[in-house]
Amino acid sequence: MATVRRKCFISYHHADQDAVNQFVRDFDQAHNCFIARGLGEEMPGDVINSNNTDYVMAKIRERFLADSTVTIVLLGRCTWARRYVDWEIQSSLRRGQYSTPNGLLGIKLPSYSGSFPERFNQNLSSDFPRIDCYARHMSYPSSTSALVDAIEEAYQRRTTHQNLIVNPRARMSYNRQCQ
Repeated sequence: MATVRRKCFISYHHADQDAVNQFVRDFDQAHNCFIARGLGEEMPGDVINSNNTDYVMAKIRERFLADSTVTIVLLGRCTWARRYVDWEIQSSLRRGQYSTPNGLLGIKLPSYSGSFPERFNQNLSSDFPRIDCYARHMSYPSSTSALVDAIEEAYQRRTTHQNLIVNPRARMSYNRQCQ
């Protein structure tokens, strides 16, 4: 049985552009693990020039999230500090009468600093003993099969774990300082 290639929205901090490009080339273009959607150099898409938060989020939903089913947050050193990452996660987790939220998967890039974006972190379990949660994260994939399995699990959790989504309405209004 052939593996289904899921359309994945890629959320990341532009400081990690080279690592993001490599990830997309390695796993989308070379190994066909998924279909990349988003605003990167290796992904088709137009830049959205506006300072209007609601307009930017509407355009991201319309152009990139509308036909994706999983959001992959590529976690680098300062990803946690980027407001657009917060906005993209918030939009990915939105539920509607006719829409299912995206699955949510974090992948640690080599520059990962140990901090998750707050909205992503809210969808992970910090309880002990561990209780279930909506999002998942992993180290940088060591194989295509590990990545395909993680994407598929995130895809399935869209319906099986939707009740565990934590998605407050307030968004980050500015980028945080990252050293």
